[in-house]
Amino acid sequence: MEVAIPEYWLLPYIFATFSMLYLFGYFVIFRKWSRKYRPDASSCLISLFHGSPAVFMAVSAILHGPIRGFASANTTFQNVVLDFSIGYFLVDLLQYLILLPGDYLFIAHHLATLFVFITCRYLVVRGAFSLLVLLVLAEVTSACQNVWTLAGLRKEESPNAAKIYKILSPLFYSLYTVMRGLAGPVFFCRMSVYFLSGKASDVIPIWVSASWIIVVGGAILVSIVWIFNLWLEFFREKENRVKKNS
Repeated sequence: MEVAIPEYWLLPYIFATFSMLYLFGYFVIFRKWSRKYRPDASSCLISLFHGSPAVFMAVSAILHGPIRGFASANTTFQNVVLDFSIGYFLVDLLQYLILLPGDYLFIAHHLATLFVFITCRYLVVRGAFSLLVLLVLAEVTSACQNVWTLAGLRKEESPNAAKIYKILSPLFYSLYTVMRGLAGPVFFCRMSVYFLSGKASDVIPIWVSASWIIVVGGAILVSIVWIFNLWLEFFREKENRVKKNS
């Protein structure tokens, strides 16, 4: 059985790579964009390089794991995937703290996510299976969401961006609703029942598993509220257009 190797250390290189990618986006790719939008655009860039690759890596790590259990020992590859995501979230968190310090929701989200990933990767070295499944469900919408976000930043200035934003909105909202509003909560409930049963308390301290449940549950709740508000805005705008055309 392949077990975790705590000394396996890729995080500094991953952090450096995402840092350089962010700076490249900010100072090169989006240099002509307004300073108001460049931080968000650069954040979307590194998210594009994290989201979809993380999904493929996580799926591979899950499928090739010798044991698929909520509290099973992390494999080396699962730790690599966790390091990959930790590096990304650290860079994105820093850009929020430095350039967008008022965006408390995203700062809180990134801090919570990092807490869960870091405790799984470096403290208990177990439970990666559970978190990687949740990572897949969360990041499978990443590519669509980032293109949608970039289009939204430019929709007032570019007719093409406005068109892309309009086309992607219902598609993105639907996919996000299915993944984070339906599949995510179902898996989260199964994971919570397992940890609350005490079956993992001999290998994962109860305070760790309880904190995971609180953090993940809170993140899912915020995601549901966020997409619900987007749907409300979508149908409100659609209704307004119908009234104007009638």
